[in-house]
Amino acid sequence: MQASSPAPAGNKAAELDEATLEWVRKVFQHARGGEAEALGALLAQGLPPNLRNERGDSLLMLASYHGHLDAARVLLEHGADPELLNDAGQTPLHGAAFKGDLAVATLLLDRGARPDSAGPGGKTALMFAAMFNRVEIARLLIERGADPRAVDADGVSALDAARRMGAPDTAALLAQLA
Repeated sequence: MQASSPAPAGNKAAELDEATLEWVRKVFQHARGGEAEALGALLAQGLPPNLRNERGDSLLMLASYHGHLDAARVLLEHGADPELLNDAGQTPLHGAAFKGDLAVATLLLDRGARPDSAGPGGKTALMFAAMFNRVEIARLLIERGADPRAVDADGVSALDAARRMGAPDTAALLAQLA
């Protein structure tokens, strides 16, 4: 069996494919860059709110991870799923916890993100907050129902993770709850 050869120059299908790919790249850049107005316009025209890239990152994951509150809000208003896992088993709340973005984490929780969501490895947003010494995020997650005693697939708790990563403030907070 022979491998297919590239489309000849001037092939409308190949040009369309490249144009489509470029358009999709721009859509994801809108999410990464926090361009809420542009995203809102595209969503109003029918852009799927749960569109994902090659790593499984949704538009909401990118907006949340990069701290773009307004873009995250627009996506959620158009039906983006705050529980959608990427290929690494992380939700947008994990991204906000990792980055320490209290406003985005609060928005996600207000719009349906579960404080104890975990991917296949069992890591929760609280574990991410604990590892990176994000005390305000850890407090928020616990207030919203995250279980500080939960363990991941390796049996590691948020407190264990904080201690291993040298995160003294979250370790102290979690030790009080143990």
